[in-house]
Amino acid sequence: MLDPIELDRQYNARAAVPDHPAFIARWRADSESTRKSLAAEIDLSFGESKSERLDFFRAGHAGAPLLIFIHGGYWRSLDKSDFSFLAPAFVASNANVAVVNYGLAPGTSVEEMVRQLLRAVSWLYKNATAMSFDAQRIVIAGHSAGAHLAAMMAAADWERWDPALPANVVRGIVCISGLYDLQPLAQAPFLKDDIRLDSAGVRKLSPINYQPRFNVPMVTAVGADESSEFHRQSALIRSAWPSCFRQRIPMPGRNHFSVVDAFGDPCHPLFQSAVSLLGDEQEV
Repeated sequence: MLDPIELDRQYNARAAVPDHPAFIARWRADSESTRKSLAAEIDLSFGESKSERLDFFRAGHAGAPLLIFIHGGYWRSLDKSDFSFLAPAFVASNANVAVVNYGLAPGTSVEEMVRQLLRAVSWLYKNATAMSFDAQRIVIAGHSAGAHLAAMMAAADWERWDPALPANVVRGIVCISGLYDLQPLAQAPFLKDDIRLDSAGVRKLSPINYQPRFNVPMVTAVGADESSEFHRQSALIRSAWPSCFRQRIPMPGRNHFSVVDAFGDPCHPLFQSAVSLLGDEQEV
């Protein structure tokens, strides 16, 4: 285990990117513009708590696939409204987009966040007909803590969660700068007091400790300028889920924040890999 100073150096992405406020400010401004210009249903409720809301951006025709995006922020910051800017490129590629919120730490436990995402995906699947998307082509993408939650959705036992659901609700995941072994995060000084994970929680909530029942196709990406621990985390999930791994997208010149911009860029291989998963109707 790394010492506390090194844990913070490796994992505190905001400290590693001094101009991160400029990224977040631009995302928010572009997202506000997107919600004004693109047809959207805002703050749809999928659960009882105020945090259980999603924004839905419709594709141009019925029966298009669905991309679910889960934001990062180390389980304790940011909001779905900061990431509407990702929707236009996917909508232009004939995909619906749902950007999902969840409760934040320390008020919400990481375990409850997982349950909230289970409710979100379940709600979307059951409302596919009413929302005119193809329930057989649901791809989940997440960044940082959002990639952790996306991986937990790929590992979920959906029939146990809800007998009305099929076993293979999720047909692909895109994990960007994700966190799959939570042990280091549970010890990192900058974060541990907010997420409050003991050893049992680390075991229960680390995706590397599960095996998806189906070979859910998985794409991973980490910015070349991110720390060695972020690269190690990505290698861990590829090693833990070899039958799921499909592609690792090189991200030269990208940091923990600029990787998100790449995901919304229709010319970038990361975006194109997600579109490929959305178009894949094969059984998994």
